[in-house]
Amino acid sequence: MIFGIIVAAGKSERMGSDVDKAFLSLGTRPVLAYSLLAFEQCPMIDGVVLVVRKDRLESARGLAKIFGCDKVRKIVAGGSSRQASVMIGLAELGDDVRTVVVHDGARPCVTSDLICETIKSAKRHGSGVAAVKITDTIKEVDRGMVVARTVDRTKLWAVQTPQAFKVELLNQAYENVKKKKLTITDEASSIEALGEDVHLVPAPLSNIKITTPEDLALAGTILKV
Repeated sequence: MIFGIIVAAGKSERMGSDVDKAFLSLGTRPVLAYSLLAFEQCPMIDGVVLVVRKDRLESARGLAKIFGCDKVRKIVAGGSSRQASVMIGLAELGDDVRTVVVHDGARPCVTSDLICETIKSAKRHGSGVAAVKITDTIKEVDRGMVVARTVDRTKLWAVQTPQAFKVELLNQAYENVKKKKLTITDEASSIEALGEDVHLVPAPLSNIKITTPEDLALAGTILKV
């Protein structure tokens, strides 16, 4: 079995205090609906665990029903951080789930094809993490707005979601994170902390994350809504 964990339990300070960007309107649908539908239409996905804010549980149930997202098996309240929310989602997986795909609900432009590619990599290597090669010149700043040095961009990739893993490996990685009291911002970091290789999967530039109002407008253009 292959399950997705879609995480949409955070707040967005850059969108305004207490804004739940997963439920903002993007065309005729909430932002979250696009990710749910991509997972629903992905032939390799058997089920989805949706993690949302506690005050959004009923809204999430209604959303899944309205858009016919039958693969959503469980909708649960997230934790105080993304890390905690993913751990909650992992705990909801059945013993028969062998591969899991974690995705940020604020990335509405994800495609079923990209989800499939991350799964294929996870089956082959244990991990498959969507990423985009950085093409801009990168400057490191130590203080103020003064450039300290130019970073070699030839080795840099911007990591995104979806991130797929063998469940046994990700559980082991999160146990290690918990034991060492580490703070991580994505699942790939937990695998790195375990000393295991993380395999990247090239993602399209369109797989953007909604963090500002400008991103919302750009996503609308990409999705043609």
